[in-house]
Amino acid sequence: MSTLLLTSLCVTIFLMPQQTNAARAFYVFGDSLVDSGNNNYLVTTARADSPPYGIDYPTGRPTGRFSNGLNLPDIISEQIGSEPTLPILSPELTGEKLLIGANFASAGIGILNDTGVQFLNILRIGRQFELFQEYQERVSEIIGSDKTQQLVNGALVLMTLGGNDFVNNYFLPFSVRGRQSSLSEFSQLLISEYKNILMRLYELGARRVMVTGTGPLGCVPAELASSGSANGECAPEAQQAASIFNPLLDQMLQGLNSQIGSDVFIGANAFNMNADFINNPQRFGFVTSKVACCGQGAYNGQGVCTPLSSLCPDRNAYAFWDPFHPTEKATRLIVQQIMTGSVEYMNPMNLSTIMALDSRI
Repeated sequence: MSTLLLTSLCVTIFLMPQQTNAARAFYVFGDSLVDSGNNNYLVTTARADSPPYGIDYPTGRPTGRFSNGLNLPDIISEQIGSEPTLPILSPELTGEKLLIGANFASAGIGILNDTGVQFLNILRIGRQFELFQEYQERVSEIIGSDKTQQLVNGALVLMTLGGNDFVNNYFLPFSVRGRQSSLSEFSQLLISEYKNILMRLYELGARRVMVTGTGPLGCVPAELASSGSANGECAPEAQQAASIFNPLLDQMLQGLNSQIGSDVFIGANAFNMNADFINNPQRFGFVTSKVACCGQGAYNGQGVCTPLSSLCPDRNAYAFWDPFHPTEKATRLIVQQIMTGSVEYMNPMNLSTIMALDSRI
């Protein structure tokens, strides 16, 4: 479970959706930060299909998004002038809706296949790619193989992985990974595997891929609670994990782009995005960046968000919705940086620049 954010002087003003390139497909891969409901269709404990999830979603009902309202892919779709992508497992994803794109993400997964085994049946990244291949076959039946290849090559892609490999694998009690290797060794392993994943995505046709790093892992309410943080100090070991992993990810993405000879992979610095509002919540209109809106125990960071959890009355006052995931308001700040942020946040370019460049092709 990773996280993300902004540096604007006024957080109440958001970007107006772009109307150019509205026909561009959007594909989403990854974990719970970007899952829009695939796990609803699976036998898994990693799910967000009961209240109060979705309390601020337009329908007011849970959708499988790990948010009080819209999630990261929803808001990106909004900003690029597109409809939200449907989960690949949704029976509603048929016909012309396939041309909008699809969301393949599944809560609980990681870079490694042994991450998230406790969640039972989830769509690991290899399975997400198999479904992507099947999706392309379905689209080919509608528009033909040549136009399908053009659709996929011209699509925007979002990939969010890595956080679970630490919080739901390496740092778990009795973790084999945690006993076998140091944080540095484990991070190197993750980067090596992630490189293979991204190259496979390239082979499947992706040509513009935004890759998010991990947020400040030690600062999420779940880590504050589990580490016994006395005054809201971030858990040092989880913070160290992020500080090791993220620079390695940046180097790997730059290396892949050099190897390919094109800026296919765009690094989204989730650590800096989140650190902005975590370190100075009042600047962004939050009352707290330590306590989750929905949860129980210390920092509302223990267990999961359920109908019996403590629930805050004003979600806009909280940076975190549940023990791991940001509120819609925080996510909108993240998307603002994705759209217009400097290279400190989006390297080598932000999404607005990508859209402008690609509209000329």
